[in-house]
Amino acid sequence: MSASEGAVPAGIQIEPVSEWLESEIEGARGPFRFELIEGGRSNLTYRVLDSVGNELVLRRPPLGAVLATAHDMAREHRIISAVAQSSVPVAPALGVCEDESVNGAPFYVMRFVRGRVLATAGDSSVLSIEERARVGRRFFDVLADLHSVDPDEIGLGDLGRKTGYVERQIKRWSRQWEDSKTRELPAMDRLPALLTAKMPEQTETVIAHGDYRLGNMIIGEDSGIAAVLDWELCTQGDPLADLAYAINDWTGPEGRATGPPTVGGEGPSSLEGFPTPEDFLAAYEKRTGRDCSQILYYRAFQVWRTACIGEGVLARYMKGVMGHTFDTDSYAQGIVQLSERSLELLDQV
Repeated sequence: MSASEGAVPAGIQIEPVSEWLESEIEGARGPFRFELIEGGRSNLTYRVLDSVGNELVLRRPPLGAVLATAHDMAREHRIISAVAQSSVPVAPALGVCEDESVNGAPFYVMRFVRGRVLATAGDSSVLSIEERARVGRRFFDVLADLHSVDPDEIGLGDLGRKTGYVERQIKRWSRQWEDSKTRELPAMDRLPALLTAKMPEQTETVIAHGDYRLGNMIIGEDSGIAAVLDWELCTQGDPLADLAYAINDWTGPEGRATGPPTVGGEGPSSLEGFPTPEDFLAAYEKRTGRDCSQILYYRAFQVWRTACIGEGVLARYMKGVMGHTFDTDSYAQGIVQLSERSLELLDQV
């Protein structure tokens, strides 16, 4: 093959993409080798190796039709470039291509960051207890740092409206649930009205990552966070909503009833050494001075939102547009559990 060694994964038009990389990314030299990075459940992500030792990452939308407002490559590239001005670690953004004739869809390129991704307890098991504790501390430190960044100062003041975050999210994900659902779930029909009725007033606006979890970051050799990944859902939003999502995913002793659906295995923060969700919340409150007394509402909201997102993921896998497969039956049951858990949390508000 003239421009790559071995098979080219689906989603890459090798000749035009190679030409674009050589002309737009400084120092990139073909031929290029493209490898699909497994595990992503939203956009498709590829590791790109060139002939002179450069390692890049290319992200593009899933194959086939996607939901409106989702998978905006130029937007994600812009966010990463802006956040790089702050203390929050991100992979260096190198370029974006919005010309769909190059690869059938927009894509962007960033620098490859070395380290490990902790997606399961098996991934975390290679870390010592002390290393897990350091990862846990840095996890909430970086979230607090992100929530201290002024969106206007880094050019993201127009990323989204500064008020009504949860209200807008309920409307958005209700629509996307209807557009992507693969079956009827009575709990999901009830939840939007209940969440709206119990909604607290938003008192602050910050940069909200939208999917802040260990599986969306690279852990460096020093057990620090080398880069926060996957900014697709980032917007201006309520800090407590972003915090609640992170706490929901932080497994702890109660298991993964509130985190994103999984396909088997324990969550990465379930092992000895990681702080508990309660420790996480207390540390965030102390560092930021925010009143987190209404966190249960935000957790219920995020469990529902995670179910909506998960159903979109499930629909894409069932259509075969993600480049790899997994146990859709287990994942579908996880969404049912999320809907029931959201109702349980709302009953405590």
